[in-house]
Amino acid sequence: MAIRRHRVENGGLITFLALITIGLMLIVSSFAGALLWAALAALLFQPLFQRMLARAPDKRNRAAALTLLIITVAVVIPAMIVASLVVDQAAGVYAQMRSGQINFATYFDQIHDALPTRLQRLLDNAGFGSFERAQAQITQAVGSSASMLAQRALSIGANAAAFLLAFGVGLYVTYFLLRDGERIGPAVVRALPLERTVAQRLSDKFVAVVRATIKGSGVVALVQGALGAITFWIVGLPAALLWGVLMAIAALLPAIGPAIIWGPVAIYLLATGAIWQAAVVIVSGVVVIGLADNILRPILVGRDTGIPDWLVLVTTLGGIDLVGLSGIVVGPLFGALFLTGWQILREQRDARTEPFDASDGAADGVPGTTG
Repeated sequence: MAIRRHRVENGGLITFLALITIGLMLIVSSFAGALLWAALAALLFQPLFQRMLARAPDKRNRAAALTLLIITVAVVIPAMIVASLVVDQAAGVYAQMRSGQINFATYFDQIHDALPTRLQRLLDNAGFGSFERAQAQITQAVGSSASMLAQRALSIGANAAAFLLAFGVGLYVTYFLLRDGERIGPAVVRALPLERTVAQRLSDKFVAVVRATIKGSGVVALVQGALGAITFWIVGLPAALLWGVLMAIAALLPAIGPAIIWGPVAIYLLATGAIWQAAVVIVSGVVVIGLADNILRPILVGRDTGIPDWLVLVTTLGGIDLVGLSGIVVGPLFGALFLTGWQILREQRDARTEPFDASDGAADGVPGTTG
């Protein structure tokens, strides 16, 4: 009777925890992005906090405040400046598209005419000899984009307060996660309803993937984007910063990479007779931008996360589509935890179904064994 009552009480507690957890997630859902990036920032800058704390072990509040100040000055403010510049350049490119200064049909014709005759015939036979259909689609897309941008412009004022509130909440939470992270992390691991070794293994994988995604892939992508922007500025490409940001985003995706940006640019420059500009873009893309990943990633990450490239690509794209910019981290993180969880389950099953040892059976007098 006591055992049954104990099971009922445990079931009630689990039900209560599930309901209250779902309720809490619904309440803080509007700040989910801010809380996620606060946790990631606290995890990534925890070594910096520890160095600050080593100088004055009894002043954790001051160490956390100094670390948060460094994060704001070195990361947040530059990111906002770059974002504002990118928005300005994007608006300029959009205005040039509307006015006809940027005409994709003309660019297509220039590339088409510069191709060999045989290749031109193949494109003509395949229905790609003219840009009329694609131009109609682009015109329609531009019109819908204008409507969408107008709606976005009207909602900027309403969303500004929400953004500032979420930003303030993120900084506030980051401060406490930096200060109390040493206690919060182990407490969360101990509270997980899993075996201690399993919980610790999942926690280690979580930390490894976060650091590899932000410290490794994120920094490498930013460096490649910056190199691309500098290259485009040297060859005189308009809106070089905008294309550099697009290259940084593409650099986060394996099997795609920044070549999807600088490759078409080089082809266009070759087709339009800008030979030295195309040569600069190709050399920079292959030698400088291409080698940045091979040189920086081992230094910044130091170890492999064990996630296949195809899974990183799919989970990153799916994560961005589902939760926006946070999907860059959330997607690969879920993929890594998925693989780790199934690997742990397989190892536990293998441990429970180990091959029968004949020598043990013979020693115990089991019939049918050698001995």
